[in-house]
Amino acid sequence: MVKRQQYLDKLIKLRDKQVIKVVTGFRRCGKSTLLLQFRDYLKECGVENGQIISVNFERLEFEHLLEHHALYKYITERLQPDKMNYVFLDEAQMVPEYQKAVDSLFVMENVDVYITGSNAYMLSGELATLLSGRYVEIQMLPLSFAEYWELVGGDKRDAWKQYFVNGGLPYTAYIEDEEIRSDYLSGIYNTVLLDVVERKKIQDVSLLKSVVRFLFDNIGNTVSSKKIADSLVSFGRKTTSATIENYITALTESFVIYKAGRYDVKGKQHLKSLEKYYVVDTGLSTLLLGSKNSDIGHILENIVYLELVRRGYSVSIGKVGELEIDFIAEKNGSKVYYQVSASVLDPATFEREITPLRRVQDNYPKYIITMDDITSDNEGIRQVNVIDFLLGNV
Repeated sequence: MVKRQQYLDKLIKLRDKQVIKVVTGFRRCGKSTLLLQFRDYLKECGVENGQIISVNFERLEFEHLLEHHALYKYITERLQPDKMNYVFLDEAQMVPEYQKAVDSLFVMENVDVYITGSNAYMLSGELATLLSGRYVEIQMLPLSFAEYWELVGGDKRDAWKQYFVNGGLPYTAYIEDEEIRSDYLSGIYNTVLLDVVERKKIQDVSLLKSVVRFLFDNIGNTVSSKKIADSLVSFGRKTTSATIENYITALTESFVIYKAGRYDVKGKQHLKSLEKYYVVDTGLSTLLLGSKNSDIGHILENIVYLELVRRGYSVSIGKVGELEIDFIAEKNGSKVYYQVSASVLDPATFEREITPLRRVQDNYPKYIITMDDITSDNEGIRQVNVIDFLLGNV
């Protein structure tokens, strides 16, 4: 089991603070394991077992608690007086109106609440109103390459080849058989889609799958709801831009895809059209599209995007006149510019990738990330290998 130190550190900093800790993320990305690791940390700090109340709503033994009154009663009956109690609710969104139980626990001085959920929908609507200003969301992603390599060991280049194709959902690292791994990913994918269908009351499941496939097949390309709708209509599917927009919203809420908007570098403003979308895990892309037909450059771009988000950056697509910068990563008032290309050994490709960066008139760091072994510095623009970048060596 690899320690998810980045997220664990956040929970440690928030321990005993007067906020509800909400860990969200794609199914099977490691949320339950994170809570387990945090509970182990608490015990190492001297917290007794009786002070920890943990409920995982995916387990049948807790089925009788899938009602907020019953849940509240179960927890309050187990609270230790005159001691801090740590309450963990795993996949809390499975309990209708769970937020009422959580809010009632939150107001108790000796209760520290931690919850997880597999969709952003749980933090909208009534919960956002009821618990406004009372919770901190920690968005969790599948394993980074550094975490993946720590888990599988061996040569880092071999680990990279596996990670590139199989993705970073933790359990896939333990599955060597390709067919079984595919079945495992398929099970997760179908479960998430079923959740989307039920939550959004979608009638045309086939259309939803077509939208997912289109988005996966266009990683790194600018798209719009209208473009997707027009493409599907041309293949005989009846749909509208509004329907596609609703489907995309549902997919982002379930953390299947992430949206990157565009930013005009010279005009210094965010643009409202033609976003790019990235899949939460490249293993899902392999599942739907296969590895042989994948666009290496765009999969590489997807991995870099997720790593930047994982590091806490706000990520946009840069527009410099008619040219494009793959990523502008912003955090704490600073920026970093990134171009991503499978290789820039061809002089024409190198010139294409570096030109947009040259046109940016500021002194923030600029990088070209490739799979080439060559590293260089050209007019302050650094070319680095993707493995070195992912391992934090640059």
